[in-house]
Amino acid sequence: MESVSCAIALGSNLGDSVAILQGALAALNALPQTELARQSRLYRTKPVGPPQPDYLNGCALVTTRLTPEVLLQQLLTIERRFGRIRRERWGPRQLDLDLLLWDDIVLQTPSLQIPHPRMHERAFVLVPLAEIAADWVDPRSGQTIQDLAQQVGAQDVWPLTLAASP
Repeated sequence: MESVSCAIALGSNLGDSVAILQGALAALNALPQTELARQSRLYRTKPVGPPQPDYLNGCALVTTRLTPEVLLQQLLTIERRFGRIRRERWGPRQLDLDLLLWDDIVLQTPSLQIPHPRMHERAFVLVPLAEIAADWVDPRSGQTIQDLAQQVGAQDVWPLTLAASP
């Protein structure tokens, strides 16, 4: 299989979210036949779903030779490694990894939809993704990620400012 580009969303709102997301990026880069190509800054975002702490979100672009299903299984394994337990839909979590885009394909299986079915509605996904893949065309809508990000707005998405160490 040839290498393809994929977009992955990362989120965390439990524990040391900065360390968890940095660890998840390292784990992505360590996957077999996969390389981390780019990563966005981290953003503080308002949660969707039940009352819970704000999230830290970001996006990453990887190139991989894995199939979509194998990559999804690897993402779920990384989530579990960082303590993810699925209790309630849209509930708080140590780590959430979503496979957003896979080259320019549209795929629907019982366990996977590409592009991610709610990506176009979520500023917390589109803002960081537009930072690293503004010109990527969503194969469902035919619009660029930048255009989709502008349509949803960014009122609840703020770049995270990490304090410099002394």
